[in-house]
Amino acid sequence: MLLRELAIVVVVALVLSLGIKTFVAQSFWIPSGSMENTLVPGDRVVVSKLTPGPIALQRGDVVVFHDPGHWLDIPHTKRSGVSGKVVSGLQFLGLYPSGDNDLIKRVIGMPGDHVKCCNTRGQLMVNGVGLSEPYIYPGGGTDQKKFSVTVPSGRVWVMGDNRGDSADSRFHDDGSGRTGSVPESDIIGRAVMTVWPVDRMSWLSNYSSTFDKVPQP
Repeated sequence: MLLRELAIVVVVALVLSLGIKTFVAQSFWIPSGSMENTLVPGDRVVVSKLTPGPIALQRGDVVVFHDPGHWLDIPHTKRSGVSGKVVSGLQFLGLYPSGDNDLIKRVIGMPGDHVKCCNTRGQLMVNGVGLSEPYIYPGGGTDQKKFSVTVPSGRVWVMGDNRGDSADSRFHDDGSGRTGSVPESDIIGRAVMTVWPVDRMSWLSNYSSTFDKVPQP
């Protein structure tokens, strides 16, 4: 009887975990330094799957998304053997952080926005407004690659906070705004909190004041 009750509890817990991972939230790990100092390699973040969806996507949101078109030159090696199967199973159930072949960046431009680098002050511009971006990695300015694009419908323009070390929308675009932007359908969710390591636990801001003067396109 005890074993039966224990089995029921375990099954219910796994179903709940899978449901939460599928519809509500999921944990991811940070594999690179492209979002420093906001996020550093090895950080674990919780990603809300309510955005985009019931909660609208906004400029400044930090989002996790599927690789939209071979942005990852060398995908992370898949774990093999028994340990690989165990990890894959735990990731499927939402009990182990995902992120081996996903990316995380900050949304800079929404559909219809005109995004340009840069004004005479070296600031990124969105719809003609220069941005003061406090989250940028010190010394990682925005002006190492010039561009001027209008973000297509259903897509967003994303950039890493470590602008000097982030292969983001800038480096995958052909000038049309389409090849470098990310389809909203590829977005897994918004990263809302760093949960590990403990000494880095914090909420992730979308710095709404950075974008509050940007007009709608």
